[in-house]
Amino acid sequence: MTQENKTIVITGGHGFIGSRFIKCVYETTNFNIINIDKNTYAADPERIPKSIRMDDERYTFVEMCITDYFPNCEEAFKERLLSAEYVVNFAAETHVDNSIADGRPFIHSNIEGVLNLLEFFKHSKTLLKYVQISTDEVYGDMDDLRGKPASNETFRLRPSSYYSASKASADLLVQSSARTFGIPYIITRSCNNFGPNQDAEKFIPKVFECIKNGGSVPVYGDGLQTREWIHVDDNVQDILKLTMSMHTNQVFNIGSGYLYKNIQVLMKIGLALGTEVKTEFVKDRLGHDKLYKLDCSKLRSMLYTRTYRPLEGFLKDEVDAITGS
Repeated sequence: MTQENKTIVITGGHGFIGSRFIKCVYETTNFNIINIDKNTYAADPERIPKSIRMDDERYTFVEMCITDYFPNCEEAFKERLLSAEYVVNFAAETHVDNSIADGRPFIHSNIEGVLNLLEFFKHSKTLLKYVQISTDEVYGDMDDLRGKPASNETFRLRPSSYYSASKASADLLVQSSARTFGIPYIITRSCNNFGPNQDAEKFIPKVFECIKNGGSVPVYGDGLQTREWIHVDDNVQDILKLTMSMHTNQVFNIGSGYLYKNIQVLMKIGLALGTEVKTEFVKDRLGHDKLYKLDCSKLRSMLYTRTYRPLEGFLKDEVDAITGS
């Protein structure tokens, strides 16, 4: 089968990462795209370029939740889904703070939703790969381990929040579906993403908004929590490479190698803006992990070696966009 008539189903395509993935797929392949999104608070249809939204031949959007009962779909749409070659699941509840306040939506979307997808697509005769978008947070805190190692794909899962626990549970569902039903899969575990049009509630956009409004930036604990950061476009390029690769039934970490403490990110934003960032240290988040650090040698050896965009370049672009430079 040629690339021209293959179909890819993307869930959560109006989200920050999912929308950039759709753009990447559209621009670098000839795939037909079916975007399924519930359009919740984190979704924005305007993230999809108008040129893609207007392409009725290659792009289809359906407002639907992955927790909905897929067999109730119209028969023609059901047949389109079951004839797709790829399914990539970005749909998820993702904000850790929200999961601490109420974990139930995370169980419903991130576990029951994934089970729903697997139950539906196990009947497909054409599926080449189901791709589950996971997170580095499933490995838990590397800071409390001797030597503070980088987590590779064989590390024991030690989630610290309902969010990361729900994502770890989804990973296990996907792996069990391969053994029981023969669903070929790839699981990607990426580090923190940054990039244009990110949700306002996320760390970097929130910092910019606080500075713009002249307020102080709340900093959890001592601000020394360390995260690895990757540009969203670099992340989705790696995800698409893995989707189209010959590899199946594998887990891959995706990271840039750029690690920053939270307080360092604030300082870098201040430097980019040419201003001092006012901070307010607040009580640390419950169960807050100190360190996430990925070992991505498997991706490098089995797929390809590449360079990744550092955070500083993006911050300069953001400042230029704000100031009109």
